[in-house]
Amino acid sequence: MRLARIMMIVAVMALVVGMFAPAQAAQASGYCSQYYTVRWGDNLARIARYFGTNVWTLVSLNYIPNPNWIYAGQVLCVSGGYYPPPPSGNSYVVRYGDTLAGIARYFGVNMYAIAQANGIYNLNRIYAGQVLIIPYY
Repeated sequence: MRLARIMMIVAVMALVVGMFAPAQAAQASGYCSQYYTVRWGDNLARIARYFGTNVWTLVSLNYIPNPNWIYAGQVLCVSGGYYPPPPSGNSYVVRYGDTLAGIARYFGVNMYAIAQANGIYNLNRIYAGQVLIIPYY
């Protein structure tokens, strides 16, 4: 009886540990040719869009149990894909109180062009410290 209880505890602990450390599995297997290190503010949708894939491919490649739980510094295997060329233009560091419309007005550029160059889908969601590419037009 006591041995069965110990075995059950060991099995449960192994399952719990396996749930929280699965992202390294893709790296350990050696089949991944391209890696990406997650930065603060990243999410799987943005990473997938950047590499020309989809969220579920990233989830399956990296054995991620919950797509909403990735963290800065985590190394992800990304499938093939491509690196889009960086947009040409000026860069601008967003300050507290800035709005996309105000930045666009300052540079004389359409705010939708700035949003497109930076992969911004919600025009009201920029944050202090974010580096924006201001495209030339």
